[in-house]
Amino acid sequence: MPLRFLFAVLLAAVILGVAGPPLAAASDFTPDQQKEIEAIIGQYLKNHPDVLIDAIQAADAKLKADAKDKATQALAANRQQLYDDPLSPIAGNPNGNVTLVEFFDYRCPYCKQVEPSLEKLIGEDHQLKFVFKEFPVLGPDSEVAARVALAARKQGKYDAFHRAMMNTAGHIDETVIYKVAASVGLDMDRLKQDMTSPDIEKELKANLDLGKTLDLDGTPSFIVGSTIVPGAISAADLKQLVADARKK
Repeated sequence: MPLRFLFAVLLAAVILGVAGPPLAAASDFTPDQQKEIEAIIGQYLKNHPDVLIDAIQAADAKLKADAKDKATQALAANRQQLYDDPLSPIAGNPNGNVTLVEFFDYRCPYCKQVEPSLEKLIGEDHQLKFVFKEFPVLGPDSEVAARVALAARKQGKYDAFHRAMMNTAGHIDETVIYKVAASVGLDMDRLKQDMTSPDIEKELKANLDLGKTLDLDGTPSFIVGSTIVPGAISAADLKQLVADARKK
C-alpha cells in the first residue's frame, strides 16, 4: 500500500470521524476514489492547518517525553558507574551532597570554553563532588589525550595535566599532548607504559559505552541527579543546575 495513500486514508478517517469496519486497502479503491480522498485531505488541511500543527506538536511532545523517560531509566540503571566509579578521576568534595558529572574531550573547544566556570564552581561550592568522564569522541588524538590523562593520574598529576590541556589553544595532536605532559613533570617513559594498562582500557570503553547508553551525542555533556544537559552552559546555569539538584 502506498505510504502517501495510507496516510491520506487514515487522516481522512480521523478528520471525518469514519467508523465501522477496518479501513480498506489502497487496492480496494478506484483511482478516482483515491484522488477524491487525497483532495479531501488537501482541502481540509488548507482550511484547518491547525489540525496538522497540533498533530505534529503532540507527536513531538510524545517523542520528548519518551526520550526523557528513557534517559531517567538509563541514569538510574547506571548510577554507580556514573557517580562512584573508582576509575574515574574526581575533584571537589568526595563526600559532597551533590555530584556533577562531565563527559568531555580535550579537543573540544566548547569543553575549554566552559572550563573556567567549572573550576570556579568547584572552588566555591564545598559540598560539590565533580566526576571527570574522559569521552574521546573527536578522533585518535582525542583518545591519546584521554589515555595520557588517565595515565597521569597514576603519577598523581591528573589535575595538573587536565588543567594544562584545557588551557592549550589551537590544534591538538600527539606532539602537543606529549609536550603538555612533559611540561607538568610527568615521567614520560612510565606514562607511555601506563597508557596501555588494562584499567585505562576498561575506563575508556566504559565511558564510551555509557555515553551511548545515555544517548550523549557530543561534548561537553553534564549530568546531575536525573538531569542530562548537553553543550557548554554558563556559570549561572551550572550553579542553578547544582542548586536544583540539591533541593531534590
